[in-house]
Amino acid sequence: METNTNTNETAARLRRAITRINRKLRYSALGGVTPAQASMLASIDKLERPSLGDLAVAEQIQPPSVTRLVKDLMKAGLISSASDPDDRRSTRVRLTALGRRDLNAIRQRKTEFLERKLLALSPVDRRHAEKLVSFLEVLLEGE
Repeated sequence: METNTNTNETAARLRRAITRINRKLRYSALGGVTPAQASMLASIDKLERPSLGDLAVAEQIQPPSVTRLVKDLMKAGLISSASDPDDRRSTRVRLTALGRRDLNAIRQRKTEFLERKLLALSPVDRRHAEKLVSFLEVLLEGE
């Protein structure tokens, strides 16, 4: 039974650590967009030309929230929309050049934040971090 208790505690600690890192990354790098808008930009980039329904699923939010975020991102010039040529009732969105630039800047600031943290570590701890990253990548395989 001890093994299950240790595994459960390790899983809980890992969840808390990942949540805290994600929160710090989110707020250290956003620039002029909200966390929800930054997440939406990343989903649009990943999905390429998603419909609003695709975004609701990807972001795990309700369609009215997607509509509101899309309108705000369009108003800011970060995305554009067009009717789906195969289904005129459906709207598809894509990043504009400005949206791509902003998303890349957000990603760069997040990477720089982590890089500063890593550079503050000892060489031994940086090697441990490299092993941890490999472990996390294995943990996420098949997702």
